[in-house]
Amino acid sequence: MTLEEYNAYCKTLPASFKVVQWRGAHVWKVGVPDAAKVFAIGGRNEEGGTAITFKTSDLAYEILKDMPGLRPAPYLASRGMKWIQRYDEAGLSDDELRDYLKESHHIVSRGLTKGLQRRLGLDREAS
Repeated sequence: MTLEEYNAYCKTLPASFKVVQWRGAHVWKVGVPDAAKVFAIGGRNEEGGTAITFKTSDLAYEILKDMPGLRPAPYLASRGMKWIQRYDEAGLSDDELRDYLKESHHIVSRGLTKGLQRRLGLDREAS
């Protein structure tokens, strides 16, 4: 998945928006600008390819963390957070990555206030 494909997919998820921060990272958030949470981070890896970081469930984290092309996300995982980084395409197909990005969006959106979830229509998303 290219950085452009990543951005195009994340844009389709409800109540999501992109900011560029942290030395050029494409950071996708769910919510509204003054009350949003990060669900995905995209950027370039050391070889010039695309690295994509996303939040996972506890079980998915345990399954994914040792797969080829995947690793616990630098910085985030070292602080006990369940975030995975796909730094090489060997780890997940693009379709699988889209599924994990959608799940990350869902997990993170549950951390928004109930009122904001209702206002943005996120309370109607499938569990």
